Amino acid sequence: MRLTGRFAASFDSITLHWLTDNRAIERVRYDDDLIALSTIERAKLPDLEPANHILGNLRPEIARAWGLREDVQVVMGSPDVHSAAIGSGAVRDYEPHLYIGTSSWLVCHVPFKKTDLFHNLAALPSAIPGRYLLTDEQECAGVCLKFLRDNLFFHQDELFAGQTPEDVYTLFDQIAARTPAGSGQVIFTPWLYGERAPVDDHFVRGGFFNQSLETTREHLIRAVFEGVAFNSRWLLKYVEQFIGKPVEAIHMVGGGAKSNVWCQIHADVLNRPIRQMQAPIEVNARGAALLASAALGYLRYDEIGRHVPVAATYMPNPSHRRVYDELFREFVALYDNNRKAYARLNRA
Repeated sequence: MRLTGRFAASFDSITLHWLTDNRAIERVRYDDDLIALSTIERAKLPDLEPANHILGNLRPEIARAWGLREDVQVVMGSPDVHSAAIGSGAVRDYEPHLYIGTSSWLVCHVPFKKTDLFHNLAALPSAIPGRYLLTDEQECAGVCLKFLRDNLFFHQDELFAGQTPEDVYTLFDQIAARTPAGSGQVIFTPWLYGERAPVDDHFVRGGFFNQSLETTREHLIRAVFEGVAFNSRWLLKYVEQFIGKPVEAIHMVGGGAKSNVWCQIHADVLNRPIRQMQAPIEVNARGAALLASAALGYLRYDEIGRHVPVAATYMPNPSHRRVYDELFREFVALYDNNRKAYARLNRA
């Protein structure tokens, strides 16, 4: 960050480069052995500061260009996952948020340092001082709907040369909402770009399974919504194993949280209440603003949740429990039964 003339990086951003020792949360530092292995010169790396550190005043020329006062202070800041964790309002230990954007994640703050190499989960420094954030990522979530729109339904070729509806995602919502739960037993696996969590497998690929002559476009659309939720449920198992307790209500944010039907599907598939947060697509900007407000002393970190209102709460529908339990078992079995074939097909 050079807005103040200093070159610095936050504890929670630099850990993504795997050059630091972050076992002592209040004393994150570069590790000499990791630096040596990387062959990067230490002098070329930024200074390390907490995410709430005040770097100084905005540089005068930048303040003038942006129409701001020169006494505006610059706060270190944090990456997108960490900002979303604050902007979701889920800031207490073990309180989770589910972000559905191009990719997705299901994370929560935890009071300990821990790593699960088998399922690609780790507690890394949070943007909140002295706290760790259980971190993970699923590669494809909202992008699966984009794939459906651009590669299947409205792909520009001899079969379609028209205009893609501007409100296509609203139409997907409407169609998914009127299609019965279970999508006619069609299962969509969202591994279109491999997967990171709960399996680290860059060979695996997505697809539709169990189609028949009775399968309709409506089934395919709802199956995509449900497949992303099945992947979240798969990850939820290992998140709860990591923290040693079941999670309660889940805050849902990101562009996918604008979809009422997707919130309800997640509630049904995960069998947890889903809190659809207000203005969910702006969660990262809101988190950055709340972090800066706390850093500058305008509020305490434990007050952040009060500043993130819940738009609606979706409770699990018990009538969907049987079909989703059955399909989820088959969803995981599809990976277990086909992962070797995926590896053979995609090694090149």
